[in-house]
Amino acid sequence: MSVNPQVLEAAGPSGAGRLSRLREWWEREEVFGYGLIVPALVLLVALVAFPFGMAIYFSLSDYWVGSPGGFVGLDNYRAILASEVFRQTVQNSFIFTAIALGLKTVLGVWLAMLLARELRFKRLIRGAILLPFVIPTALSTLGWQWMFDSLYSVVNWTAIRFGVMSAPGPNWLGQAEYAMAAVIAVNVWRGLPFFAITTLAGLVAVPKEYYEAAEVDGASSWSRFWFVTLPLIKPVLAVVILFSTIFTFADFNIVYVLTRGGPVNSTHLFATLAYQVGLNGGNLGQGAAIALFIFPLLGAVVFFQLRYIRKE
Repeated sequence: MSVNPQVLEAAGPSGAGRLSRLREWWEREEVFGYGLIVPALVLLVALVAFPFGMAIYFSLSDYWVGSPGGFVGLDNYRAILASEVFRQTVQNSFIFTAIALGLKTVLGVWLAMLLARELRFKRLIRGAILLPFVIPTALSTLGWQWMFDSLYSVVNWTAIRFGVMSAPGPNWLGQAEYAMAAVIAVNVWRGLPFFAITTLAGLVAVPKEYYEAAEVDGASSWSRFWFVTLPLIKPVLAVVILFSTIFTFADFNIVYVLTRGGPVNSTHLFATLAYQVGLNGGNLGQGAAIALFIFPLLGAVVFFQLRYIRKE
């Protein structure tokens, strides 16, 4: 079968013309901009908006695993608010977040100040500092679980050898106060590198001329930190505290691996209680309501912190 060359010659320029027009259309600023945004929007809708919408639907219905229920309105929220375990979880979450965030702020700034100095093997030390943040959470928490074990506790053995406590030492994961202290310690250990390295980036950006001028004026090291360093790194600290608040408030892996919310629900956070009620217990409606209860609380925290950041 032969093809007429004249037909090919006629089709060639028209095909090239269509490609040229398509290329011109794609290179238009408004089209190209939306083209770059669409993949991100698809990911946000698929991974954030759709699960969030499903959680709202579950929380407003009597939905159990394998048994789709009907619309019940706010009954799930009334049920969890009447639950003593949920009220204790709210208290645990605020205590856990406040103490852990306070320790990470103080220790993170202190560690960042140390890393900002001229040290031998500075790059190696900075890399080693990041290890707790890089290691998978579940894996590192299993190591801490062994360290806090009631029979083979490395923490107790070390403290007894240094005379800090008497034998046999506390049962870290079996007593309410010690269990909360344990999960806070592991959360601080894991979140401290993120806080310190981000704060270090803000410290490096502070001009050295300010320190030299303060030193000439006779300012002490504490005065230089309080009146020079701290005001200049406040915007960076505000952003780090914002992200650290979200990560800490919504923590799951550390508490679930170490204590699973025990003993006697003394270390339950929103995420662990929602997992226990929704997946282990099968009540997806109440589990979704518990998980969504964190949303307005975090929303209020983020609102005030963002307002402060804009002011700064």
